Amino acid sequence: MTTERKQQTGNNLAKIISAVFHPLLMPVYGMLIVFSAPTIFGYLPVNVKKILLLIIVINDVLVPLFLMPYFRLRNIISSWTIEDRRERTIPLIATSFFYSVTVYITLKFHIPLFIKSFILASALLVIAVTLINFWWKISIHSAGAGALTALIFVLSFKMHTPLTIFLIPAIIVSGLVLSSRLWLNSHSPGEVWLGYLLGIAGMTSLLLVF
Repeated sequence: MTTERKQQTGNNLAKIISAVFHPLLMPVYGMLIVFSAPTIFGYLPVNVKKILLLIIVINDVLVPLFLMPYFRLRNIISSWTIEDRRERTIPLIATSFFYSVTVYITLKFHIPLFIKSFILASALLVIAVTLINFWWKISIHSAGAGALTALIFVLSFKMHTPLTIFLIPAIIVSGLVLSSRLWLNSHSPGEVWLGYLLGIAGMTSLLLVF
């Protein structure tokens, strides 16, 4: 295999990893882990799980994604990957708004505080990333990976249940995500590591406080 072919293969693989573990999908993955882990949250009524997942999928994933063609049409963004830091501002503000709507809706539900805390922490992390983006291009992918890893760690700690079967894959995925962003030259090592540390620190502190 030629060097050019290896580079192209690496680029394609990195793009697939970045898409599969897109930051918008992390709250969905996190909620699925909470519902499937061997803890008391797994015994929530199926209808409650479906409603929560539906709200998160619509507000945190579908609506922000559906806005992308509009942003592209209005020349707010010049590419679907939004590599330019300044072009990220409006999409991030819009995403922060819809994440906040999710918090507003779910806070009225009679569900465990831990789940409410996770949804709130996800929204606050998006807002934090949005504010940082005004001055510095932080890796949103890395922040999402860090937040997901922290969720599993804190869930295991609070429930006194070893969740190795979830934690090890999360760490491996984090490595793949961080490596992919570096391979694609989307971020510098500092932007990637700060994003990951922000995701871990933010999610851990918020879940432990609440």
